Amino acid sequence: MESYEAGDQFTATEPLNFSILWTEWPELPIKDSWEFFDVLEERTNVTLETTVIPLSDHVEKRSLLISAGDAPQIIPLVYSGEDRQFAASRAVLPVSDYLDYMPHFNKLIDDWDLEELLDTLRQDDGKLYMLPGLLEVSVPMFTLLVRKDTFDELGLDIPDTWEGFREAFLEIKQAHPDSYPLQDGFEGGSLLNYAARAFGTQAGWGFGNGVQWDDDAGQYEFAATSDEYREMLEFFHGLVDDGLLDPESFTTTTDGVERVERKIANGEAFAGSGASGTLLEWSVALDETVGEDNYELVQVPPPAGPAGAVVEPRGFWHGFMITADAKDSPDFIALIQFLDWLYYSPESREFLRWGVEGEQYTKDADGNITLEPDYTWATRKINPSGSIDIATDLGYSGFLAESTESLELRSSYDSQQTVDYIEQVLETRTPLPPPPPAPLTEEELEQSSLLFTALNDTVNTSNLQFILGERPLSEWDSYVAELEAQGLQSYVDLVNGAQQRFAESN
Repeated sequence: MESYEAGDQFTATEPLNFSILWTEWPELPIKDSWEFFDVLEERTNVTLETTVIPLSDHVEKRSLLISAGDAPQIIPLVYSGEDRQFAASRAVLPVSDYLDYMPHFNKLIDDWDLEELLDTLRQDDGKLYMLPGLLEVSVPMFTLLVRKDTFDELGLDIPDTWEGFREAFLEIKQAHPDSYPLQDGFEGGSLLNYAARAFGTQAGWGFGNGVQWDDDAGQYEFAATSDEYREMLEFFHGLVDDGLLDPESFTTTTDGVERVERKIANGEAFAGSGASGTLLEWSVALDETVGEDNYELVQVPPPAGPAGAVVEPRGFWHGFMITADAKDSPDFIALIQFLDWLYYSPESREFLRWGVEGEQYTKDADGNITLEPDYTWATRKINPSGSIDIATDLGYSGFLAESTESLELRSSYDSQQTVDYIEQVLETRTPLPPPPPAPLTEEELEQSSLLFTALNDTVNTSNLQFILGERPLSEWDSYVAELEAQGLQSYVDLVNGAQQRFAESN
């Protein structure tokens, strides 16, 4: 489009075909008959040609397609950091070279104050090789879920800190001696992820590349050898030792989520890790065991700790890359404009999530969205009496809908409990600042990958041993020495060298 600005509907001046890598969820198999594709074509004059890969091994299949030069033009479902290897080999385009053609993206970056955070995605040449899904507000998705009715029965307030929860769990353990009050169904990865920030470190799912920024020293340090990390391990070992945290939280590798759900439903546990979807699953299970009106579940902000009432830095959601050969297409600028509309236009985001206003849904003067009686969104248990599912039957609310979201759009489908949780986090928790960028070159990536694999294996093994008491924390120095023998200092030096180089060049 010759004239294309924020707020405009992108419509190609002639029919176009763009190819896209489509990841198929088991519960949402793609259908040629989906209304989504037809309406998208009507609005944009673009037909999407899909290459379908299964979710189970989509990362491996995506890598093979890109490396072989066989990938479609659009590569969606890319999370922060997953672009590094493809950027280093220049198999994908530096999308930041074309931001002048992306008015919706630029507007959201300004409106939502995301410029500093966006810089953390830049590669060694200072460019962006993926554009992320943008979030107006970013709060930890996984946190602590609590049986509030149990706390109420024992006269306990919901604590605000980890130490407060420890005291509350002791009271619950006394009242329910056969229980383990606290659970994690994700091999400890979720629990340590949202807990670590309050101890001043990073762990579990949030361990990332293993380094954390030391503001006083002005450089990165290895998180898993820090005093803060040790203090976190000591705390959770204490919970296990006192029978307050189920050891199976760290050892169950297959049906951990189902195990926790059973224990919550049977009164053998009263708090655990989860997201908004976990609340729904627990509710279904509790409806069967105690009855619909006989329990209350709440999603609480990640508890505060020695480092304060802090949470992870603001983050992004999955976005997209563009394969390098797409630039050779005569319709390349139209592709950029189309992706700008698809990923960052408010009208597109609502369409991707809910369908067509006046057909699938209505919106009142306050912006509240209601599905029409014939339609349902089964996985969210919205309008369950409807006969046509907007996801499985029509193709809306798929993975493309999960990328960029305003708070208003997210609130349109989240439960009231989750809306309350988001408000509580925004009011009571401070997100940490994003760490300085430290992008590695292709050669450095290969070297760091070899070093980090060995280091990470030792960290994971030792986490389990320390928390479960299989290895005493008095052996901490020996553990650190093991990491040093595996090249710890060389790894940290690589990251700090990259950080300094990037800072000087940008």
